[in-house]
Amino acid sequence: MSQLKQEVERRRIFGIISHPDAGKTTLTEKLLLHGGAIREAGTVKARKNSKHAKSDWMEIEKQRGISVTSSVMQFIYQDKVVSIMDTPGHNDFGEDTYRVLTSVDSAVMVIDAAKGIETQTKKLFQVCRMRGIPIFTFMNKLDRQAKDPLELMEELEEVLGMPSVAITWPIGSGMQFEGVYDRMKNEVHLFRGEKSTLQLSEDGVNDPVLADHLSEENLTNLRDEIDLLDGAGNEIDVEAIQSGKLTPVFFGTALVDFGVTAFLNHYLDMSPAPEARKSNVGPINPTSEDFSGFVFKIQANMNPAHRDRIAFVRICSGVFERGMDVTLTRTGKKIKLSQSTQLMANDRETVDQAFAGDVIGIYDSGTYQIGDTITTSKQKIAFEALPTFPPELFMRVSPINSLKSKHFHKGVEQLAQEGAIQVYRNEYNEIYLGAVGQLQFEVFEYRLNNEYGVDIRMEPVSYSVARWVKDKELKALKPFQDSRNMLVTDRWERPVFLFANEFTYERFAERHADDLTLVEALDVNEEIGTEE
Repeated sequence: MSQLKQEVERRRIFGIISHPDAGKTTLTEKLLLHGGAIREAGTVKARKNSKHAKSDWMEIEKQRGISVTSSVMQFIYQDKVVSIMDTPGHNDFGEDTYRVLTSVDSAVMVIDAAKGIETQTKKLFQVCRMRGIPIFTFMNKLDRQAKDPLELMEELEEVLGMPSVAITWPIGSGMQFEGVYDRMKNEVHLFRGEKSTLQLSEDGVNDPVLADHLSEENLTNLRDEIDLLDGAGNEIDVEAIQSGKLTPVFFGTALVDFGVTAFLNHYLDMSPAPEARKSNVGPINPTSEDFSGFVFKIQANMNPAHRDRIAFVRICSGVFERGMDVTLTRTGKKIKLSQSTQLMANDRETVDQAFAGDVIGIYDSGTYQIGDTITTSKQKIAFEALPTFPPELFMRVSPINSLKSKHFHKGVEQLAQEGAIQVYRNEYNEIYLGAVGQLQFEVFEYRLNNEYGVDIRMEPVSYSVARWVKDKELKALKPFQDSRNMLVTDRWERPVFLFANEFTYERFAERHADDLTLVEALDVNEEIGTEE
């Protein structure tokens, strides 16, 4: 077996998704702890403490106790190279999460066992389902009073339409929580005392030894529930799990690190290694000799002292070597990748070599855009376009101190390149921001002040719909402006009309149907086309 093939088969890369406060970042912390990547797990609850979640590295994340940007962390566990993408749970940052999900091979869905499936979980699940991403489910917070586990399993199938199979099973919850039963290994992990593990006989949960460790009520329930699962539940089918048709379910509590080890071990056994990815020239195999990868995220000021920008690249094929020359497909430009890093949230160390299935950070002086493909192939490879969301909220923004104008424009430009906020300019060079949610504006304002030293004035404007114009020059569009719309350009200088509401937009589109083609978004890579 070639070294490349061996290295690819060692790789596992997954995104963690959930509704806010389901325990996603806490689970990430505990997984990193198991992998030896950190010595002591932070906690998103301890806001007055100096100890914060490793993946919540931005100052605003530490202050608010929420994730507002995705983080990449890598560690080695049982000879597997595991990359975790901790994503923002808040709906306002859904676009960042959606892009991250294009770069992973599987997803871990964290559900608060007391609340069941919540709104944001449904949305993110649908994205994974649409892309055929295998989903592993972790039912969290069993040390608190939780819903009946059979009810939670039923909810997965009814609300999400996803067949499920329990790999571990809880023994009680809340004050009565006594542990979990591992159905595949026939073990009971005890929660009380020294958190020991019991290997059961071939009688399984009917092994008499359990009577010495579990309450009578919990033991009776456990035996009844496992009997029901064995008789009427779905069978464990690793092939169906890897193809995204069946979700394995695990129970535990991330905060006190219980049930996490069993989950991690089973995940590594069941999850898929990197596979071929779709491109405009057909599937690209990870063991291909040509290096290729795509930029799924750009982060400005990971080190504010150096005003640096890092482009996050998911390697899709071949071997990355520091100093190698690649082609940026969008422009055809040759680039030397001399500054490359392995990422641990905002900590970095130079990486000299990486393989398909790894995520690396490369220094960006403004060259890259989200969705860019880089490759050593002679073919003009472009991977699938990343999703963009039309903004629904708009603000006019300007610096309070005009002497800070230079810093203001630089900050606006750099933060816009991250893709969370969209920036538009009108004919008077006034700047308008477009976002999916209000929290994005707050983060933008905080970061401009914190990272660029600029106080800004933000004024809401009465627009809620943006539509791009296809195949028309800006000059030719000025006659179409009226009091109910505004003509602006995006950061690629493409013309965009802003409308007050859907009704105004529909009336405008109907009136000018023969003259204009309006769309929700344009792909900056669309000119690459498809090679037969």
